[in-house]
Amino acid sequence: MLASQRQEHILGVVRAHGAARVADLVTALDVSDMTVRRDIAELARAGLVRRVHGGAVAPDAGGRPTDEPGFEAKRAWAQREKHAIAQAALASVEPGQAIALSAGTTTHLLAELLAAAPALRPLTVVTNSVGAADVLHHAAPGADRLEVILTGGVRTPSDALVGPVADTALAHLRVDRAYLGVHGLDADGLTTPNLAEAATNRALIACAAATTVVADHSKWGVTGLARIATLDEVDVLLSDDGLPADARTAVAAHGTRVQLVPAPAGAPAAPAPPTPQQPTGGRP
Repeated sequence: MLASQRQEHILGVVRAHGAARVADLVTALDVSDMTVRRDIAELARAGLVRRVHGGAVAPDAGGRPTDEPGFEAKRAWAQREKHAIAQAALASVEPGQAIALSAGTTTHLLAELLAAAPALRPLTVVTNSVGAADVLHHAAPGADRLEVILTGGVRTPSDALVGPVADTALAHLRVDRAYLGVHGLDADGLTTPNLAEAATNRALIACAAATTVVADHSKWGVTGLARIATLDEVDVLLSDDGLPADARTAVAAHGTRVQLVPAPAGAPAAPAPPTPQQPTGGRP
């Protein structure tokens, strides 16, 4: 295959899905990692794509700290990784616990798994996600032993309920563990484009005995306007094995346990957002 043909294929994937991963392109084009990276570099020089860690995104994809993609847009990113992370998070939930779920696409997947897991009941779930609450409300048989507490608040583009109403509700609650989705994270901590959502996520962390951040590898290096928390305040980072080695080292240096899961192979390419790009108790 000629370089122009490879680059046309890469550009087609980016235009169709919003992003393309080097690993997926290596398999699809049957060429080396370096060949794919050179092709991406050529497309980036022409202004047709933007290079990010592990692949390429559309040149006009938002990467500013104030950009806040909607729930449906984020849902299409890193699908394989998010499903694997949600499955791993489910394994850490125990019957009889009270847990909290933030808004987000990965936590929404966890809510779907919890709704279909009667063996984990009785269970109490506190959430500021309208979508997660709705999924849990329509749970499988045994829903009478699944208590769902929705915080209330003002709805954001990512379907989070935030603001003083949500913050006050969370201030009066205590849960065993919070599962937190984030817009981005780096060595300085967790961030979101939404100031009010940052405050509500801090309230989620404060009401939990332990906090697990569920974030696929594409979130590393993404920076939002508002800081939610530092890595020192996170007990577990649950991510996929695409998380770069330097990120693993940076997170572990803060005393946060890094748990990585393999992303299932064989699914369609999983678009990623642009980059600028356990049991009850305390820190394990």
